[in-house]
Amino acid sequence: MRIKNILIAHTGSSAFASSLDYAVKIAVRREAWLTAVYGNTNSYFDQVLELTPELTKKLGSVRADRIAQARELFESEVTAAGMSDRARFLMPEDVGKLSPAEIARHFDFVVTGFHPNRPADEYRAVSPDIIALQSGRPVLVVPEGYAATGLADHALVAWDGKRAAARALNDAMSVLEEKPRKVSVVTIGDLLRDTPAAISISTHLERHGVEANFIQVRDSGRDIARTIQKTADEIGAKLIVMGAYEHSKFSQDIFGGVTHDVVRFSSVPVFMSH
Repeated sequence: MRIKNILIAHTGSSAFASSLDYAVKIAVRREAWLTAVYGNTNSYFDQVLELTPELTKKLGSVRADRIAQARELFESEVTAAGMSDRARFLMPEDVGKLSPAEIARHFDFVVTGFHPNRPADEYRAVSPDIIALQSGRPVLVVPEGYAATGLADHALVAWDGKRAAARALNDAMSVLEEKPRKVSVVTIGDLLRDTPAAISISTHLERHGVEANFIQVRDSGRDIARTIQKTADEIGAKLIVMGAYEHSKFSQDIFGGVTHDVVRFSSVPVFMSH
C-alpha cells in the first residue's frame, strides 16, 4: 500500500496531540496529504439523557471551543513541518452527518489516539476498532502521551495465520519493507512449524525483501494480549502490527478480546486492520 492520503481522526481528548505528532511525521516521510476531522460522535450521556436546551447549548459551546483548539494545534503542527499546502482540517459542516468510518473509506489509512485512563471517554471518543471494522481501512492507534523522535525502527507483527492478521500484514507491507526497519514476527504455539515452507509467511516476507526475526512463544494459556505486549517490551518494538477482531465485535465487547486489550494497554502505536 502506497501511503499518500492520511486521515487523522480527533478523539475528543488530549490523545489528539500525540496522534497528530505521529501523523505529521508519517506525512512528511511519505510526502503525503494529511486531513484531520473532529470525531462526529456524541457522548453516552448525550445519547441517553434528555438534556435541556440550555445544557445542550452549553455543550455545543464546549464542543466548538474544542474544535477550535484542535484546529489551531493542527495548523501549528503542519506549518512547523512545512506541509501546509498538503494539509486540511475538516470542520463539522464539511462532513455533515458522515461518520468517521464513512470518511475513512476515502483515505489510505487512519491515525487516531487512545486514552486508556479515561474509561468514560470511550463513549465520546472516535473508536479505532469501529473505524477499522466499518471502513475497510487500516487504523494506526497512537497512545496518549506517546512521544517519539522518529518513526518506529522495530515492528512486531502478531501472526496467527488468520484472515485479519494476513490483511494487517499486507496493509503494513510498505512500512515493513522500509530499511533499516527491523521486523519481528511473533507467533504463539507451533503455528509456523505446521506450515509448509513453500507457502510460509517467512517466504512471503522474504520475497518482499523483509528479513524478519521469528519469535515463537510457547502456548501457556496466558492472555494473548499481555503476551504480545510483554514481548514487544522485551524486544524493544516501537510498533505492533495485528489483525482486528477475528471474531465478532459483539462477542469481543461481551467477553473481551485481544484487539481491544492490546490497543487499550499498549505503550507503543498499534497498526491494525480488519
